Amino acid sequence: MQTNFSPAAQQLEHAAEAERILRSCVHCGFCNATCPTYQELGNELDGPRGRIYLIKQFLEKDEVTAATQEHLDRCLTCRNCETTCPSGVEYHKLLEIGRPAIEARVPRPAKERLLREGLRQVLPRPVLFKTLFKTGQAIKPLLPKRLSSKMPHAIAPAGTRPPMRHERRMLMLEGCVQPTLSPNTNAAAARVLDRLSISIEPVSEAGCCGAVDYHLSAAKDGLDRARDNIDAWWPYLEAGVEAIVQTASGCGAFVKEYGYVLRNDPEYADKAQIVSAKAKDLIEVLAEEDLESIRIQSDEKTAFHCPCTLQHAQKLGATAQSVLTRLGFNLTAVPDAHLCCGSAGTYSVTQPELSKQLRDNKLDALESGKPDQIVTANIGCQTHLDGAGRTPVRHWVEMVDAALAKQSQRVNFTMSV
Repeated sequence: MQTNFSPAAQQLEHAAEAERILRSCVHCGFCNATCPTYQELGNELDGPRGRIYLIKQFLEKDEVTAATQEHLDRCLTCRNCETTCPSGVEYHKLLEIGRPAIEARVPRPAKERLLREGLRQVLPRPVLFKTLFKTGQAIKPLLPKRLSSKMPHAIAPAGTRPPMRHERRMLMLEGCVQPTLSPNTNAAAARVLDRLSISIEPVSEAGCCGAVDYHLSAAKDGLDRARDNIDAWWPYLEAGVEAIVQTASGCGAFVKEYGYVLRNDPEYADKAQIVSAKAKDLIEVLAEEDLESIRIQSDEKTAFHCPCTLQHAQKLGATAQSVLTRLGFNLTAVPDAHLCCGSAGTYSVTQPELSKQLRDNKLDALESGKPDQIVTANIGCQTHLDGAGRTPVRHWVEMVDAALAKQSQRVNFTMSV
């Protein structure tokens, strides 16, 4: 694709990168075939190819309207198009260049600004989020359905984490909302890893991965959070920890981008590359282990929702299927498993109607095999899908942990008898 940027566009910080990505697109349209919003709306401008042309038009002709912004806002950034694209167009990188530049030119209505700023101020702050969440629980009947549906129907307590007792050590990104919405997830992961002779070393200084700010066109704040995490993790990496584990694939996808988003930072570029290389989804960690000792015996049918951030961003869809099968999950077939559930970070709040359509489509597909339960690997997807009040949805590692606990109880009972 030929490009001819306007003088104003040439002054943008990442103009050269935008031009490189645009020129890699051959306008084939294969991306539209797997784009969830194009499939739902049938509008060329609500598919990747159309959005690429909207950004190109802005960069070349300096033409932009509120409609341009709306079409870009509707993008889930699921990156399904990148999996499909035969030319390897790095669409999400172009989107992260175009969105903030257009944001600076097209003022949002006050209501939208307030909503987006509220998300940025609350979600990355675990203590504040937990406080507001508890308040919301107390007045749940009075809340709008859009908010009350985000509250889990049941929250399993975290239980006890194992002590540091193994030579192999890893760090774990605790996350922002997950400690409140699903506190058992990370604790379960720590217990499962403990059975594999891996200890999780706590790092209280690490905080939000930065994805919320970065994807809401507040890149500076997102990058500052990334730098803070690098500073928090660095002494442990120097001391020899193996990896930085993520149980939320959305966080993991962004941490793996630290090396890219901080590539021009003279102080952090090299460290960011190392951190990204050390970042591992829990699925990746288990894929390299002998899983016989933690294999579960389950006759229950389970549908696995593979988050977009796991299958398209991290390219771990096949690995996830393999690990869950090796663990003993009885997985059902899921039609159109590549399509997004509509959660997409803050998307379910900023685009509630379209998000709900995609959620219902995804649940229909997940439930087509009559599963007893649905498991996933990302807190956003988990909360979004479970909010429909249909088949229960949990993180897959919680199911492994629970099955192992039952097995241990049976063994202990047998020995006592």
